Amino acid sequence: MKTKLLILSFLMFTGGLLQAQVRFEAKVSREKLGINERLRVDFEMNEDGDNFNAPTFSDFTVVGGPNQKISTSILNGKMAYSKTYSFYLQPKKRGTLTVGQAEIVIDDKIYKTSPIDIEVTAAVDKPTDGNNTELSVEDNLHLVAEVSKSNPYLNEAITVVYKLYVSPRISVSNWKEMDSPKYSDFWSQTINIKELRAENGEYRGEPYRYVVLKKAILYPQKTGELNIEPLTLSVAVDVPSERRDIFGSRIYKTVNKTVAADNKKIKVKALPTNAPENFTGAVGKFDFSVSSSKNELNAGESLQAKVEVKGNGNLKLFDLPELTAPSSLEMYDPERRENVNTNLNGMQGSISNSYTIIPTRKGKYPIPALSFSYFDPKSETYITHTSDEMLISVDSGPLAGSNTMSNSGVNKQPVAFNDSQFRFIKLSTNLKPLDDSGFFGSAGFWTALILPLAAIPLFILFGRKRDKRAADVSGNRIRKADKLARKYLSEAKRNLGDQKEFYLVLERSMHNYLKAKLGITTSEMSKDRIQQILSEKQVDEQTTTEFISLLSSCEFARYTPASSDAMQQDYEKAARVISTLDKQL
Repeated sequence: MKTKLLILSFLMFTGGLLQAQVRFEAKVSREKLGINERLRVDFEMNEDGDNFNAPTFSDFTVVGGPNQKISTSILNGKMAYSKTYSFYLQPKKRGTLTVGQAEIVIDDKIYKTSPIDIEVTAAVDKPTDGNNTELSVEDNLHLVAEVSKSNPYLNEAITVVYKLYVSPRISVSNWKEMDSPKYSDFWSQTINIKELRAENGEYRGEPYRYVVLKKAILYPQKTGELNIEPLTLSVAVDVPSERRDIFGSRIYKTVNKTVAADNKKIKVKALPTNAPENFTGAVGKFDFSVSSSKNELNAGESLQAKVEVKGNGNLKLFDLPELTAPSSLEMYDPERRENVNTNLNGMQGSISNSYTIIPTRKGKYPIPALSFSYFDPKSETYITHTSDEMLISVDSGPLAGSNTMSNSGVNKQPVAFNDSQFRFIKLSTNLKPLDDSGFFGSAGFWTALILPLAAIPLFILFGRKRDKRAADVSGNRIRKADKLARKYLSEAKRNLGDQKEFYLVLERSMHNYLKAKLGITTSEMSKDRIQQILSEKQVDEQTTTEFISLLSSCEFARYTPASSDAMQQDYEKAARVISTLDKQL
């Protein structure tokens, strides 16, 4: 009986200890999500605490929170307490990201949560935002990837155009690229868009405005089903809220929304198996030619033979046929030249190999014909072009097959000369006799004696001006600012009046100044990172704010009109901020 009482007492005591144990832990709504989705993080405790410190969330953008929730319940006569801090996070990049430790003080003791690893993948087709419905604008904002052809042949050009559709019910104030497609199974080239233009169109039968943000030309490098990864953007959207102003008009608020184009599946067909032997992978529509700069020349002279392909197709992705010549024609390795432009129709232009050929003997030498084959996707057939045979006539020089015998019995091949082949030793000179007179009393002697004496007043005058200049503190500050402005902002000043080019150059100039001054790389050039570095270098907050504000102005001004006065003011502000930074770094 006593034993049972002891066991029961022990269990009750242990249960009390467990009930009194402090619990502080982190929970996430999911451990795997796309870069265009949001994550909810809850930091939950069973005792009330003080001085809650959230993690820095360096790999995320906090788009909501902290939200606080407190609940109390009674179960089986015992009170249960719960307090939760919630955050909504937007990942900044792909990969394995970490939600760091949070801290809380409970009964004068510090408790910490364990870090949680989150796997962030490419954008998903149907993102979910958890419980934060306030940030959802899916019905009014769409990023679409339009692919020109879904079943191309291997190495056949396709295009992908990314369009951002915006409903008239909302407006977009800014956007930035968060994640770019890798095109890992394609040869790709992005086509530069000189100016963003909003156009009227339709999306699923409804009127929308759209902007073409990005264009790329792709050449598939393997057969089968390939995936074109989505482009992901962070867009600042102005959406109507439930509030109204004193005039009854609806108040708009700005929210950041991540949108992504859908994954696109491309089924790449293999080329037909009946390819000619000389086929090296050319796909498109081409012309082929072999030409020579001259067909008649003397031994020792040179000619240029060019093998050229022109047309539209994968010009950079195949080999040209190699030219061959008889042994009496000395031929050097070819020089490859490319004149190729890339647009939405693919690569267009020409590629060529230029051979330098020098004959060593008199005679007539044929250069064999060459054949070039390519696959035409439109006719779905292989087409072969064959050049004509070229005949090279060498008019003067030793006959082919003739050898001269020296006294030593060694065969030597005579060399044909012409006047322009060698630079001969000069046979006449322009030597002048040495002057026997001494240096003393000469013109050089008196010049060397008088010149230092005459320079003494100049040195005195220069010294006075230097001292006066050193005492001019305000003038030195202005001159130093002007010098920095000329060094980093000269190109921007030349582009005053050209809004787009001016702000591009101004932004690059400010980045170049930071790279030169702080030794940071281009990958660290985000505004958040710049602000952090300047803060670590103890730059005052006003100067840092002005620098970041200028970078933001450069981004916005590329897409919104700006007057000449505004550009001049931004230039002067940049010169002033760079001068101020230079004193503090």
